[in-house]
Amino acid sequence: MSYKAAAMCSAIVMSTLFYNAAQAADQQVERGKYLVATGGCHDCHTPGYFLSHEQTDKFLGGSDIAFSIPGLGVFRAPNLTPDSETGIGQWSTNDIVTAITTGKIPNGRTLAPIMPWENLSHLTAADAMAIAVYLKTIPPIKNEITGPFGPSQKPDVPTFIILPPDEYMKAANPPK
Repeated sequence: MSYKAAAMCSAIVMSTLFYNAAQAADQQVERGKYLVATGGCHDCHTPGYFLSHEQTDKFLGGSDIAFSIPGLGVFRAPNLTPDSETGIGQWSTNDIVTAITTGKIPNGRTLAPIMPWENLSHLTAADAMAIAVYLKTIPPIKNEITGPFGPSQKPDVPTFIILPPDEYMKAANPPK
């Protein structure tokens, strides 16, 4: 085989490998996008969703509503965009996978039980990584999310209160 023929074969093989790798990466991002959409991540992590005025220009940029869990505190869904100051831009894909499958975030804190990480712990490794890879591709949004707040701290946004059934019935003005 001549030098030119060998170089051509090598170029064809390399371009095929690069094309296949790019196609696989695109498929992984698309799988992550699908999982985020069907998993309802935007419900909690996009401002306005709970008040029927979803701010699609701030997709996954963090909630404007908090959840109170008596005795535990008040929690807001954080900014999941790759903004390096207010989102998860400084997290690695492995950090994201760890957070969504174990509830542990890079600073060592455990996510509030309102985040369904226990359910997400059943994701396959490939699906968890697909979500992480996808989150790294969405546009970064600068949106500082306050909290979490301790049980005796005052939240700075409207707050849903999650009560066990017996506590709900003891609350002021339960339904008759």
